[in-house]
Amino acid sequence: MKRIPETRQRVKFYQTGTFTVGNRLLDPADRTVAASIERANSLDSGHRACQGCGEALGARYAVDAALRAAGNKLIAANATGCLEVFTTPYPQTAWGLPWIHSLFGNAAAVGAGIAAALKARGRDDVRVIAQGGDGGTTDIGLGCLSGIFDRNDDVLYICYNNQAYMNTGVQRSSQTPPAARTATTMAVGPSPGNPFNTGKSVPLIAMAHGIPYVATASVHDLHDLEYKVEKAMGFRGARYVEIFVPCPLGWGSQPGDTIKVARMAVECGMFPLIEAENGELVAVTKIRRRTSVADYARLQRRFAHVFKPENAHQLEALEAIAARNIRKFDLLADEEEDTT
Repeated sequence: MKRIPETRQRVKFYQTGTFTVGNRLLDPADRTVAASIERANSLDSGHRACQGCGEALGARYAVDAALRAAGNKLIAANATGCLEVFTTPYPQTAWGLPWIHSLFGNAAAVGAGIAAALKARGRDDVRVIAQGGDGGTTDIGLGCLSGIFDRNDDVLYICYNNQAYMNTGVQRSSQTPPAARTATTMAVGPSPGNPFNTGKSVPLIAMAHGIPYVATASVHDLHDLEYKVEKAMGFRGARYVEIFVPCPLGWGSQPGDTIKVARMAVECGMFPLIEAENGELVAVTKIRRRTSVADYARLQRRFAHVFKPENAHQLEALEAIAARNIRKFDLLADEEEDTT
């Protein structure tokens, strides 16, 4: 492909004055990998994700970043779930790299097997990722995931957290937030939605294993997502990156609000962005302008019932969770402006 000389005017693909992270008008160093001519297109067009799917966006950027870091020598194991279903309706595939479909709960184990086979063949130049949704990761696949952490297998595991079993009908998972309505936690009774004091934090579980690298990311900040995936690929051994990926269909949000919802989840404190190395917290993304949990929840029909007068205690409890996250991880920037 013939490159345009630097002295010539480049084609302007997008408008200026926006927060579009793929903007080709930005300096090359400030662009995301998907906005570069060197992009891998690991997840190509033609897949069947819903409009506004956060998982499709997160997967494309995460895997492209991993491919770039691995010099395009990468194999992926993929759990059953939305990502597998909408990208590989037989006999088609939207993937542009070696990709293996595992069962719902053993993507981590399959990734470990691939890594072991490569090691036996002396191929330390080929890297491995395993990926899945929160159901296949934090519930069904937790044992296999803990196994690769315990053995420190050379696998990067990426969890796309959309907070429920979306592919099978929006059932509750252990990542479903309290009070959220799902098909199995209906908005009925004195305490509608998902019960409080349930679920688990897999990033903290991964940290407890003392593995080389753990991080959380969100699709509203793709530069941060790419940075963390590329950093993870710089380590050998087990690594875990969890990406916050809103689901318009399951959450009852507008497809055009996916990025806004993801950003507000971080800025209200419900989804902290952190990094840890060898079990120790090393970095957090500070909240520069704190938003309210109410404003975040109001964008999603799954939380509609918490705004009824009789359920005001649920909204207060959600706000308390966010406040606890902020204190625990020291998330507020010095110049943070509190709008709650």
